[in-house]
Amino acid sequence: MDFATAIGFLTGFGFLIWGIANSGDLSNFYNFPSIVIVCGGTIAATFISYPLSKVIRTLKVVKNAVSTKKKLASDVINQIINLANIARKEGLLALEEAGENIEDQFLKKGILLIVDGTDPELVRNILETELTFMEERHKEGQGIFDAMGTYAPAFGMIGTLIGLINMLATLEDPATVGPKMSVALVTTFYGSVLANLLFIPIANKLRGKSKNETLLKELMVEGLLSIQAGENPRIIEEKLLTFLSPEMRDSFQREQQSESEEMQ
Repeated sequence: MDFATAIGFLTGFGFLIWGIANSGDLSNFYNFPSIVIVCGGTIAATFISYPLSKVIRTLKVVKNAVSTKKKLASDVINQIINLANIARKEGLLALEEAGENIEDQFLKKGILLIVDGTDPELVRNILETELTFMEERHKEGQGIFDAMGTYAPAFGMIGTLIGLINMLATLEDPATVGPKMSVALVTTFYGSVLANLLFIPIANKLRGKSKNETLLKELMVEGLLSIQAGENPRIIEEKLLTFLSPEMRDSFQREQQSESEEMQ
């Protein structure tokens, strides 16, 4: 699991439990019907809003939000530069053999298009179209968790209204008012916690992962087109570095300098 995600979940739930334990009784915050209302209602509303296949597919890729596996922009740039050197020394056709060892299917497709002699503008259109649809698929997953983050507090409020109705029905007995009010408010508590500590953070994490992947794919498109145009590998490197933030650029250059010193 991603270290930051683990810290967030542990500290979030930890502080909640600590705060509850230091101000009251943890058992006061457990109510099974409230859990059923919030979780069941959120799941039901999600299934109504989205096709079942999309919901299941999204839940399968939740691991991407907490995964520590991350492809770095510097690795992509190095990969592109290596391909540029091969093309410069041996020609574009030599890229076909180099492409067989590449795991990234997007980059491999671009290499094969170049080797096949596809027009540069068509190469750009094909790769950018695939990139657009990739972003749309990512937005579906983010949207589902954003929706769940909206539904959970709403069903928490519905549970609270149910509790208040039950409380008002027995208002003649003052002894029942306090416990029933407590149960009513617990449902809103569940909905708020699920939304703000689980669903919305996961949606934001997926959004950040998607932005990073989109950046890498844009790097690949620009790099491949530069290789096809026969540009100097050094110029290609400078061009790709403009995609990075100043901090990432400095880090990349330090890595390159360190590797150069080790080779000497």
